[in-house]
Order: sequence, then structure tokens, then C-alpha cells
Amino acid sequence: MTPRRHMVRRGTLAVLMLTAAQGVSAQENKMNLFKIITVKDDIVIGLTADELTALGGTDAGAVARALAQKGNLTAWQYTVRRGAGGEMQQAPTAKIGLIANSSLRVEPYKTPYAILPHE
Repeated sequence: MTPRRHMVRRGTLAVLMLTAAQGVSAQENKMNLFKIITVKDDIVIGLTADELTALGGTDAGAVARALAQKGNLTAWQYTVRRGAGGEMQQAPTAKIGLIANSSLRVEPYKTPYAILPHE
């Protein structure tokens, strides 16, 4: 093979490795958003896969069960904001406490915006 071909292969390999590493990092930081519907308003919260597993599941039902059993739950509230480049993002704004008796329903929440992980 020619030196030029070696360079192209190495460059392609480097790009593939970088892309794979970014994909793993994005999956590790994947946030699951849920809308908590209360008597007063709706709140969007974000939980990581590890936090959901600690609650005993991976869906809105697990969040609702944990809230009902424990009576309260602490989570990060998420709202839409503009990023540094002007793009819209779903970002954590405050760590909040939820009380079971004021929460009526828990639903999965989908957003078209990039979701930033919380601390």
C-alpha cells in the first residue's frame, strides 16, 4: 500500500474511534425526562438511568411508584433555555422536592432540544 492510503486508513480509523467514544459518552449521560402533573402546574424533571434503576424501574410507572411509596422525591427540574451558540436546550435549573399528595400523574416527556445532564 502507498503511504497516502495508510494515512487515509489511519484517519478513517481515528474518526470511527472518536465517534464511538462520543456515542458511549452520550449514552452514559442520557437523561430521561418526565412531566409531573400537579394540581397547580406541570413540572419537567430529569433522571439518569442509574437514578431510575435506584427507584426500581426505567419508566414513568417507576417514578410514580417511588413517589407514592416514599411520599416525596428529589429530582432536577428541567426547562428550555438558549445555549452559548443560541441553540435551544433542555437544561437543569434547580433541584426540587416533589410531594406525593400534590402530584397527580407522571408521564414520559419528549423534547426536540438537546438535553443537558445534571450534576
